[in-house]
Amino acid sequence: MDINLVLGEVATNAPHFPVAATLSLVVGFIAAASIGSIAWYNSKRPVGWEDKERPDIVPNINK
Repeated sequence: MDINLVLGEVATNAPHFPVAATLSLVVGFIAAASIGSIAWYNSKRPVGWEDKERPDIVPNINK
């Protein structure tokens, strides 16, 4: 059996773009950014941000 034939078959049957990994990365980034934003807006305000209003889209979390 010729090794080039075997490698050629493997190369043609392999997926060319990792769709599942890319989708997982994008969904994870969006989730992390959303959760981080909610946590940041509900935390103690940093210096200079004490009098700023919370955006309407961020839910208020009672501690």
